[in-house]
Amino acid sequence: MAISSLQQPIETGIGSKPDASEVIAGIDLSGKTALVTGGYSGIGLETVRALINAGARVIVPSRDVDRAAKNLEGILDADQIGFMDLSDLPTVARFGDDLLAGDVALDIAILNAGVMACPLARTVQGIEWQLGVNHFGHFLLLQKILPALRRANGARVITLSSIAHRFGGIDFEDMNYEQRAYDKWQAYGQAKSAQSLMAVTLDARERDNGIRSFAVHPGGIFTPLQRHLKNEEMVEFGWTTSDGDPSEIAKQLFKTPSEGCATSLWAATASTLDNMGGVYCEDCNVSKLRADDDEHYTGVRRWAVDSDDAERLWSESETILDRL
Repeated sequence: MAISSLQQPIETGIGSKPDASEVIAGIDLSGKTALVTGGYSGIGLETVRALINAGARVIVPSRDVDRAAKNLEGILDADQIGFMDLSDLPTVARFGDDLLAGDVALDIAILNAGVMACPLARTVQGIEWQLGVNHFGHFLLLQKILPALRRANGARVITLSSIAHRFGGIDFEDMNYEQRAYDKWQAYGQAKSAQSLMAVTLDARERDNGIRSFAVHPGGIFTPLQRHLKNEEMVEFGWTTSDGDPSEIAKQLFKTPSEGCATSLWAATASTLDNMGGVYCEDCNVSKLRADDDEHYTGVRRWAVDSDDAERLWSESETILDRL
């Protein structure tokens, strides 16, 4: 097991629940280009809005271009939206190839799109849905856009993980749920651990090419991400009332979409993080490493930031993609 010594909180001068405008205030992204997956709903939409307000040109891949164009009307031009379905890898490859054909330099990539706690399903290529969409789709996209990130000579890549990583690390013997019984929360935890581990290895492999990488837990937010959850489940978690309204606990702890995108924006732009990378962040700070059995809903567990597991996952992901 190898954990970065940088995986510990730092002095940021920022509270735990700033909104996007507070984090991006004073940041000038004029002349910069950013890519945001899932950038047309929830915290992704707020991320795009904030980046554009700071002067960036933003590219948004989407599996529903018409919906994306409608949601982003008046925010960005239609030619900045491209078709890509993370559950169908050839579409990811085509989007990446088209992006590179434009000779673009990517300064920021925020891998924000995702699915959560859905019933057992498989992608077009036969990968368990949550791991396929959240990890493998983004992993292939990353391979494709690496030349554009290197061109920027100072790019940052932000991968959206979750506190749900604590539900489980990578089962290297059966990542694809072909032998073990399926558990939607365990599968979500595995996928979110995978996304964090990808950020760890990306930073190690590409820092000499000017790319720094961070994993981010955005916090609890009510967005379309919960679409596969019945209200009864959310009541059991303490998130909602029986009427479907936010519970008192959720009102205190959950964030608005604008607050939810703040840590992504901070990790993508903060000068505080210059010369850093390969760490898991939350609440606009680097997270505390917690014990495996710690019940806190904050901090990061070792299996999501272990560089040995991260390198193994990267290599096995490459092997799996080569077979498909």
